[in-house]
Amino acid sequence: MDEGPEDEARRTGADDSALATVPESSGTLAISSAPPAPGRTSHLAASTMLLTGHAAAVYCLQFNPMGDALATGSFDKTILLWDVYEDCKNYNVLAGHTNAVLDLKWSPNGSQIASASADKTLMLWDSNKGTRIRKCKEHTGCVNSVAVAGDKVAALIATASDDRTVKLWDNRSRRSVQTIEHRFQLLAVALSADGKKVFAGGIDNSIQVWDMAKGPAPLDVLEGHSETVTGLSLSPDGKYLLSNAMDNTVRQWDVRPFVTGGRLVQVFQGGTHGSDRNLLRCAWSQDGEMVSAGSADRAVHVWDVPSGQELYYLPGHKGTVNEVVFHPREPVIASASSDKTCYLGELAG
Repeated sequence: MDEGPEDEARRTGADDSALATVPESSGTLAISSAPPAPGRTSHLAASTMLLTGHAAAVYCLQFNPMGDALATGSFDKTILLWDVYEDCKNYNVLAGHTNAVLDLKWSPNGSQIASASADKTLMLWDSNKGTRIRKCKEHTGCVNSVAVAGDKVAALIATASDDRTVKLWDNRSRRSVQTIEHRFQLLAVALSADGKKVFAGGIDNSIQVWDMAKGPAPLDVLEGHSETVTGLSLSPDGKYLLSNAMDNTVRQWDVRPFVTGGRLVQVFQGGTHGSDRNLLRCAWSQDGEMVSAGSADRAVHVWDVPSGQELYYLPGHKGTVNEVVFHPREPVIASASSDKTCYLGELAG
């Protein structure tokens, strides 16, 4: 990790290029513990908010743990930070990557952001100051995915790369603390909350599972996808893994230590992958009752976990939807698209 001079982020208070669009008839709502307005299910300023400001495709986005900020990463090499409530102001720009931002994650306490980039680096940012904390450049290929674990800060970080490795980084160390080698490029990574298990998927259509206490050999291999795995996400309770793949399926796996029968629980269908072969991600709702996935059909897809049925099919984007995530406290989703925009939208009660 390089810890040179901090990179100051650019303030955007006078920048009219970053906008959140609200219907003229809608007012704005401050963050409040009061119930939502009549007919509404969230405290968003409007039931749907369109965020514009990126100059190129938006590949990733994540709410902070409190749910009052959103980070978005783009092919334009920047990370934009947005207020979730009131007028959804774009309040900061994190600039420093020299190629596309492919993935990002907040630390458990929201004080840091870890970002993965096609410039072959991992960067760690102070989300409050808007400054770069560290630049990690040991990977020799695109860093496609990042995951974090820890009680407060991002104590342990995992990255997956085109160089066929997963690297583990200790927040207190200048260099990676462990490297896991694989035979094929890795496009997605997930990390258990305690940092003891690593999950990674890539172009060999399988998901590797490593137990850090048991050495470099995989503890398990999850097989079933027939095409490249592009997204992984652990359920909030850590019992299940969600995967998105170019075979146009999203799969739920049981990753508890002892399972009778196969580990594949169910397959969610409806989403698609396109010729652009983007790294489409997937996500769980905070209660584990819903899942979402990016899709090339320009729509947001949300499924009900208990039944396996699609709950929401939401058109609106004009390009591939690369990631869809759930708000940690309210029935709200956010989507990032190759059309350079993001949407915030509340779900029906």
